[in-house]
Amino acid sequence: MAKQRGFTLIELLVALALMALMSAMSWRGLDGMVGAQKRLAQHSDDVLTLQTGLAQWGADLDALAQQPNTPSIDWDGRALRLLRRGSQSAGEGLHVVAWSQRLVGGSAQWLRWQSPALATHAELQAAWTQAARWGQNPSDDDRRFEVRVTPLERWQIFFYRGGAWTNPLSSADGSAPADGAAQAPAMAASGAGLGGPTSSAAAGAMPDGVRLLLTLPPGQAVSGVLTRDWARPGLGGTP
Repeated sequence: MAKQRGFTLIELLVALALMALMSAMSWRGLDGMVGAQKRLAQHSDDVLTLQTGLAQWGADLDALAQQPNTPSIDWDGRALRLLRRGSQSAGEGLHVVAWSQRLVGGSAQWLRWQSPALATHAELQAAWTQAARWGQNPSDDDRRFEVRVTPLERWQIFFYRGGAWTNPLSSADGSAPADGAAQAPAMAASGAGLGGPTSSAAAGAMPDGVRLLLTLPPGQAVSGVLTRDWARPGLGGTP
């Protein structure tokens, strides 16, 4: 009767080592796939968030409202304030909306602020003043109405008037920059609201177009300079 031969201890140890090596390689492969899926999902979320923010930007401009003795749009070097119609119903009232850039948690963010629905001129004036304060030095109460849109390195605003793109503050100061990183002009505490002093852009007619230049930081799904032009509806053409 033939004698049966089993595995030696060395053979068993070699087999176990090979199995451990194959398991480690399989785990690293699976871990790499999971990491790639997470990065792809994050990039998709970043792109969707940016698209949503730009869509909201266009919707705010499309819904610009005009009121007597009230600016519809104003750029003070730090924040762009808009007076817009409500989007839920015809009787919703007006809203004051503001866009700005500020450090949040150590990184520069593009932010949007919106007031509750406004029913009276006094409420509108208070919201207009609050939006200006939010763009300059927001309080905790002001921040309750803000939403982070996307990380942002820099942004610039231009108005289309008289057949050309111009700096919104150029009529007041030809050297004034039109980007959000610039120092905003000083605002009188009692004149920041409706009926008080406003920038030259607010005092003039509503622009025929608004150009937005966003410089998105590296490392994002979309980086570099992005340009978005808006034309006032009913002009019969685009700037």
